[in-house]
Amino acid sequence: MIVRISTEGQYELSDADAETLNELDNDAVLACESGDPTAFHATFSQMLELVRTHGRRLDEDALSGSDIILPPPDVSLEEARQEFQGEGLIPG
Repeated sequence: MIVRISTEGQYELSDADAETLNELDNDAVLACESGDPTAFHATFSQMLELVRTHGRRLDEDALSGSDIILPPPDVSLEEARQEFQGEGLIPG
C-alpha cells in the first residue's frame, strides 16, 4: 500500500502494517465522531508514526499513485472530521 502524508511525501507499507493502519483509521473515525480532540490527535499521531517508521519512503520523483492520503500532521479535529468519517480513509 502506498500512503502519502500531506506535506511530507509517500511511503510504501507492508500488508501487515496496512492492516494496523486500518485499525488506527477506524479509531480515528470514532474519535472524530465523538468530538474528542485528545483521542483523535493521539490516534492520528500513532498513524503518522507507523507510516514514518515502518514505511519505506519513496523517492520524490517516483510516479506512484497513493492508495490513501493522510492529512498534514497539524490537522485540526474540525478539518479531520471531513475526512475521517464513515469507513474512514481506508475503506473496507
